[in-house]
Amino acid sequence: MAGGVGVRIKDNIVLYGALAANLGIAIAKFVAAAISGSSSMLTEGVHSLVDSGNQLLLLYGQHRARRAADRSHPFGYGRELYFWAFVVAILIFAVGAGVSIYEGYAHIVAPEPLRDPTVNYVVLAVAFALEGTSWSIAVRAFNAKRGGASWWRSVRRSKDPAGFIVLFEDSAALIGLLFAGAGVWASHHFGDPRIDGGASIAIGLILALVAVLLAREAKGLLIGESADPALIERVWQALERRPQITAVNHVRTIHTAPDAVFVAISADFDDSVSMGEGETLIEAIEAELKAAIPELTSIYIRPEKREDTVWQDRP
Repeated sequence: MAGGVGVRIKDNIVLYGALAANLGIAIAKFVAAAISGSSSMLTEGVHSLVDSGNQLLLLYGQHRARRAADRSHPFGYGRELYFWAFVVAILIFAVGAGVSIYEGYAHIVAPEPLRDPTVNYVVLAVAFALEGTSWSIAVRAFNAKRGGASWWRSVRRSKDPAGFIVLFEDSAALIGLLFAGAGVWASHHFGDPRIDGGASIAIGLILALVAVLLAREAKGLLIGESADPALIERVWQALERRPQITAVNHVRTIHTAPDAVFVAISADFDDSVSMGEGETLIEAIEAELKAAIPELTSIYIRPEKREDTVWQDRP
């Protein structure tokens, strides 16, 4: 049991690293905001607090997604992680962006007197170092999975929302810290506290953009996305190597979890193959595919005449 917990912690090092950083940063930002009266620092505190809650929700989602399949959910609970990823996107938009924009507007309408900004600069510097460390961990983990594909394509094709959510959050956090620092400096330099409120609104708009992007990706995962085209091509080739199969009508896949794929295959078997031989052949194909592609947790193969089905070309 202890070994299993250790493996899970290692696998989730990106989430745990981000959680630890955000909790410490949130406390420091709230203290700095209370001392200095800075709107952008208060906004940044809320931002870090929301990010901490998001990491907890993703960890909870991963825990729930690991439950074994049962009669109610024969394909398992893996897609529950996608639900919590969507909740995270909603929280970033409603709480993170909403509070940030509201606080910025409130400080523009009723600006507070300027106070010593030193504590703000200290906290921002520490926060930038911690967020930068969390961001670098997320980048290394993401690069290890994306191979030679572009960043945006890797995000679109990724079936594990935890990795790219932390990457997006940390990127937004670093940009937000730059806006917060610029807002504090400009407010004191020009003697106008409303500038700090404007920085808070800018941070809110950044969070809103990130939330929309994350919601879009989470929605696709919730609805159900196909496996990577390279995986589908491997399945197709394995089927075509069988002389008993005269044509592959279609290979349709859907992710039931980040690392679990259901595949439905329609193939035209040679007319000389008897029912008993067909059963043996299907069992052999399933065993071969599961051995070659461990992500295929559920395989359905249907013998079907090519002319009687709506077939599809390869992706």
